[in-house]
Amino acid sequence: MESNSKIVALVGLPGSGKSTVGRHLSKRWGIPFIDSDHEIEARTGGPVRDFFAAHGEAAFRDLEQTVIAQLCADTGQARILATGGGAVLREANRQVLHQHCHVFYLKASPEELYQRLRNDKTRPLLQVDDPAQRLRELFEARDALYAETAHYVIDSARLSSHQLLHRVAMQAEMAGIVPARAQP
Repeated sequence: MESNSKIVALVGLPGSGKSTVGRHLSKRWGIPFIDSDHEIEARTGGPVRDFFAAHGEAAFRDLEQTVIAQLCADTGQARILATGGGAVLREANRQVLHQHCHVFYLKASPEELYQRLRNDKTRPLLQVDDPAQRLRELFEARDALYAETAHYVIDSARLSSHQLLHRVAMQAEMAGIVPARAQP
């Protein structure tokens, strides 16, 4: 990667495609992929939902802030970072992401996200009576924070994961964040 920052960070609501796109970009560009939630799970020895249930959201956000700060530290090594959907709730996270990464906001409507996530039982904030309404509330509370954090906003509405990957990769390559991929 050619830039002062060698970290590409992906932000967005749960189900927006951060982990899927991150894994594919990792393969495409040959650089490591890190999911901040998976890093938290490795450190706590269990699923995020279990930590959330046992310790509450505030304790989870404290740990998440520490992990994100460490993952955004300049090690000189290129990498792709997918953040948890609520990472932008903390000002410190927004600042460190914006200052130390090339941040892409994968934007999707609450209705589209509900279609993707309606059967997913692993996301703690969506284990409520009306997950569609919860996604609308999350979007309302977080959309401006994602946009504030991001350098690039990629509208993922009605895109397949392959199309979304292509849009992010094309934007990063056009911006010179990574060298353009040789065409076969």
